[in-house]
Amino acid sequence: MGGTIARLVEEGHKVLIVDLTSGEPTPCGTPERRAAEAAAADAILGCTRINLGLPNRQLEATIAARHALAAVLRQHRCELLFAPHPEDAHPDHLAATRIAEDARFDAKLGKSTIPGEPIHPRRLLYYFATHLKTMPAPTLALDISQQRAKKRESIMAYRSQVIEHLPNRELPEQVDVRDRFVGSRIGVVAAEPFWSRELIGLQSLDALL
Repeated sequence: MGGTIARLVEEGHKVLIVDLTSGEPTPCGTPERRAAEAAAADAILGCTRINLGLPNRQLEATIAARHALAAVLRQHRCELLFAPHPEDAHPDHLAATRIAEDARFDAKLGKSTIPGEPIHPRRLLYYFATHLKTMPAPTLALDISQQRAKKRESIMAYRSQVIEHLPNRELPEQVDVRDRFVGSRIGVVAAEPFWSRELIGLQSLDALL
């Protein structure tokens, strides 16, 4: 959803990426390299990032993990929360989704031990990761035609993951093909798909393409 991040930033929103883990180990990466690559991608997209330091490849939806994320939601007054789609091939992604769902709920509770003032992000949207080899069935799609180049540049910032790691060298092109296909379904050059479990309300039908 790099195009969406870039568009939100361009429209004046503050976007925070919360890495639950370092993402390491990987075949060509190190924690230090991944952190530097993430910083480079953030500079391209215009967002900020924090890392909760939870264990990669062993991520679990524990109370401690969801309270740690809930504290971040409170601190940054989160209004819109994104998480991986609940159907995914990566166990850490599945755990991350459950942590995000539970943190959203816990963040609104009064009389809790979670630091900060209660807040309930008004919307939780799910993005589609690339691990699941299936066609997504999105609820909505956001036009990122003007952000395509910026998204690709941010992906290429992860050299250890998409340039030096041979199995992923076609990933940037595959993501671009998906975005162009989704865009063709709504009459634009490129779009990113999202899914919502909850009913989405519109203030006006003018919001529809």
